[in-house]
Amino acid sequence: MEYLSGVVERITFENTENGFSVIKIKTKGFTDLVTVVGSLAAVNVGSIIRLKGEWKMDSKFGKQFAAQDYRETLPATVTGIQKYLGSGLIKGIGPAYAKRIVDHFQEDTLRVLEEEADYLVNVAGIGQKRVDMIKKAWQEQKEIKNVMLFLQSKGVSTAFAVKIYKTYGNDSIEIVKTNPYRLADDIWGIGFKTADKIALQMGFEKNSFERCRSGIVYVLNELSNDGHCYGTREQLLEESEKILEIEKSRVDSMLERMIEEKAVIHEGEDAIFLLPFYHSELGIANRMKAILAVETLYPATDVAGILEMIQKQQGISYDEVQKDAVKTAAASKFMVLTGGPGTGKTTTTLAIIKVFQLLGARVLLGAPTGRAAKRMSETTGLEAKTIHRLLEYKPPEGYKKNADYPLECDVLIIDETSMVDTVLMYNLLKAVANETVVILVGDVDQLPSVGAGNVLNDIIDSGIVPVVQLTRIFRQAQGSAIITNAHKINQGDFPDLKGHRDSDFFFIEEEEPTQVVQTIKELCTRRLPAFYKVDSINDIQVLCPMQRGETGAVNLNAVLQEALNPSTISIKYGGTVYRLGDKIMQIKNNYDKNVFNGDIGCITKIDTEERTLVLNFDGNSVDYDGTELDEVVLAYATTIHKSQGSEYQIVVAPLTMQHYVMLQRNLLYTCVTRAKKVFVLVGTKKAISMAVRNNKTSKRNTRLAERLSNECSC
Repeated sequence: MEYLSGVVERITFENTENGFSVIKIKTKGFTDLVTVVGSLAAVNVGSIIRLKGEWKMDSKFGKQFAAQDYRETLPATVTGIQKYLGSGLIKGIGPAYAKRIVDHFQEDTLRVLEEEADYLVNVAGIGQKRVDMIKKAWQEQKEIKNVMLFLQSKGVSTAFAVKIYKTYGNDSIEIVKTNPYRLADDIWGIGFKTADKIALQMGFEKNSFERCRSGIVYVLNELSNDGHCYGTREQLLEESEKILEIEKSRVDSMLERMIEEKAVIHEGEDAIFLLPFYHSELGIANRMKAILAVETLYPATDVAGILEMIQKQQGISYDEVQKDAVKTAAASKFMVLTGGPGTGKTTTTLAIIKVFQLLGARVLLGAPTGRAAKRMSETTGLEAKTIHRLLEYKPPEGYKKNADYPLECDVLIIDETSMVDTVLMYNLLKAVANETVVILVGDVDQLPSVGAGNVLNDIIDSGIVPVVQLTRIFRQAQGSAIITNAHKINQGDFPDLKGHRDSDFFFIEEEEPTQVVQTIKELCTRRLPAFYKVDSINDIQVLCPMQRGETGAVNLNAVLQEALNPSTISIKYGGTVYRLGDKIMQIKNNYDKNVFNGDIGCITKIDTEERTLVLNFDGNSVDYDGTELDEVVLAYATTIHKSQGSEYQIVVAPLTMQHYVMLQRNLLYTCVTRAKKVFVLVGTKKAISMAVRNNKTSKRNTRLAERLSNECSC
């Protein structure tokens, strides 16, 4: 091992997931800055560091010092102190304020911050409010540093130290020492593997109950991330054995203990549930049965006569299936309306709303996402809210609308129901009075919900509620290649790729991933905006089958950000630079901010001094701290899964054999049906063919259909 000391001049790269960083230091004996790589999270510009490691030669980047450990000391020179304070280390001090403070206090700056911070009020432009902010941030960074150094001493990444400190405060080290597995339960972004690494470094036994419990819960959570409400016993034992690296018999005995303690639910022969999914499935079944047990308020309504009147007044002609759908809605307590694009789903929903309104019913409209609710409002002319807003979710109290304070309506219509997961559906139905008519609208051929469950399909499969499926493509929709090709794909037929000038569906054949990226860049920056007179950022959305790979969302975001947003006002978090004007997507439900997984917005303000941002989601302006940027990603490109419930003027989609593991019929169908005006596919016919032929959708572990049809033993 060798030792190297120097001053940190800049941080070139930092990965918040694993703490890997690339920094440049100035050190004696070297004319140029030295590149240092390794787990260096928490290092700050201007700091003096002593590194332990070894030199290595990288074929691409040349000579580097690979650090295995480091110790940091505070800078001593005026220049070093200014760099240190201006690095974004302390909220309230950016480069400009750092210069003013250091100019005023010189070498005494750090002592003043530590012992006499109130004197900062003597610096030009700094008031008492900023002084208080700086004092608090200085104390926090000291505590965070302690947490980081403690974790680092255990040989693990310190990237999540800020989150640990925000969650536990000054108790952070004590809590982590007592039970590091709590991190996986309490802190978003820290999973079992990170917590396990800390625990094993601290001497926790591989066979300890805390470790086994955390590993089993981790496996069940991973299954829920894949859409499953439960894991089979064998599935759970096998996966847990791999992750925990202990005998299956030991895992089995620990699982039995968890079942006894009601930490998980064992149902039937082999289904193991986490509590939220078990109670949600059971709750949905019980609520639906209770609603169905109450007779409808509109049993003998002359729906045919009302429809005749609506048709005459509005010059509309409904077909027989649409009329049957409206009659079924009026005669039922719970109903499903499903159909693909162009089949008149919106027109039918409007007719249902109109009939109920003429009958004097109070109608409420909802959808799972902000964009879906906005689209529902636009098509119906009535207010539609997200399900969370309908339920008046207010943290930390939870849902204000519930069994005691139900939704005030006679009819509840939910659109894009295929997106609604098990837990959300249960919370919704808890707030529905037994007398209410519930109508679920959706397209069962789209991708299922991102969250656990397959609610819409399970309700249909149960056979306990009437289902009306619209299949006829209306004449006005037949002129759209987007709609006709979507139906071809859904039926397993190869789409018509012969796009002409006036078409709305285009295919550009490109084999090489590099060329696919270049073509998409040209389409988004030049060709489509020029031809259709649209805005490159707001009107065009790139949808990808996957995050990773050259033609994945991550790389395309980097390429498109560089091409579409030249702003120099930015803030860096982890390996991503967020620029003023960037298109972004929320990737975690944040109830405090009233923004949810999948919401798209833009960055409207960045304060580099305060390290704060303002993000706007469909008119909702929300403040973010720089440390919260792990909740958002760039959204010039996003995955098809994340696009559910949204429509875009123009969709551009790469489809290559790089994506072969994700090439499924419902994925391509969902992608095509997101486009409102124009759809452009860039890739290969082989990839399209593979997607169209592959109708083997992964079966999700759910028991809702059986519970509804009374076939479940519970």
